Amino acid sequence: MPEKPDRNAIEVRGVSKRFGIGENAFKALDNVSVTIRENEFFTLLGPSGCGKTTLLRLIAGFDFPTEGQIMLHGQDIAPLPPFKRPVNTVFQSYALFPHMTVGQNIGFGLEMLGKPKAEVKARVDQMLRLVRMEALKDRRTSQISGGQQQRVALARALAPSPKVLLLDEPLSALDYKLRKEMQSELKRLQTETGITFIFVTHDQEEALTMSDRIAVMSAGKILQVGAPWEIYDRPADRFVADFIGETNFLPGTLGAIENGRTTVTLSSGAMLPATLAEGYVPNGPATIVVRPEHARAIREGGDLRGQVENIVYFGTDTHIHVRLDDRNLFTVRQQNSRSRDCGFVVGDAVGVAIAPDGAQVLKD
Repeated sequence: MPEKPDRNAIEVRGVSKRFGIGENAFKALDNVSVTIRENEFFTLLGPSGCGKTTLLRLIAGFDFPTEGQIMLHGQDIAPLPPFKRPVNTVFQSYALFPHMTVGQNIGFGLEMLGKPKAEVKARVDQMLRLVRMEALKDRRTSQISGGQQQRVALARALAPSPKVLLLDEPLSALDYKLRKEMQSELKRLQTETGITFIFVTHDQEEALTMSDRIAVMSAGKILQVGAPWEIYDRPADRFVADFIGETNFLPGTLGAIENGRTTVTLSSGAMLPATLAEGYVPNGPATIVVRPEHARAIREGGDLRGQVENIVYFGTDTHIHVRLDDRNLFTVRQQNSRSRDCGFVVGDAVGVAIAPDGAQVLKD
């Protein structure tokens, strides 16, 4: 397994991208800066229209920045056309040649680069082993499944040994089960090849499952960059907390702050200890975030009190929806045992116990 060196593959420096001119101009990216390390699985995550695909296209060379620099191993590649950049792209549509075999599709790019036939054959065989498709080498791509086509597209993109592989939502056309399988496959390929992967998705689960680090984007800006656990457990602001997974938001008033911790008074009068998001300087009313799995439903006591309003069984866990005394709705996620009985029924009085460090004060 290749080690992950602490060197930078891509540096995006103050990049903006506008489409149109004058008053009608649309700013797709607004002064974006981010560093992506060598041999890293890096994900650009955000809703449709946030600018993640635009940023990927700028790295690929399909568009050019209005302002800023894009550096690849210290070289400014922003002015270079796509064919002069040592990067390859896998798109949502795999764009395979249906009249060609699997092997011919994988070798096509190498042939266009003028590689000797023996070298092309050896590289194709190597890529087939990498994506575990040796038995389908002579099958036409119109005769294989969607997941197999995705593997062929990956093998074709990896064959020229690019320094960076760009992936624009390549799993979106697959069904849920196959998508889960391909998430593991993509991570394996990235680890085995040691190539930097930059992956674009709007799917939070995909990002959390595969990434070394994630950049959460909204409205042309990067809001937070961090490891999956940092993005999930320590969101920088309300948008990040709301976009990544399920969460509970509670309004309150801050007490004294000491060493990044405070006590928050909720509208019901309940008081919760909470940590502050890194870099957050409180000003006015506060919003508290608590993940559903960081709370427990209990009969007596608890940090919060309320009444069970709904119970939803999900197989691996059960969600207990509690209407708190201050009328806010709170969700508790409880892992299931062999029994489907969560211990409560709709209408029960219930307490909610918050885990230590389970509550965080957020920027709105």
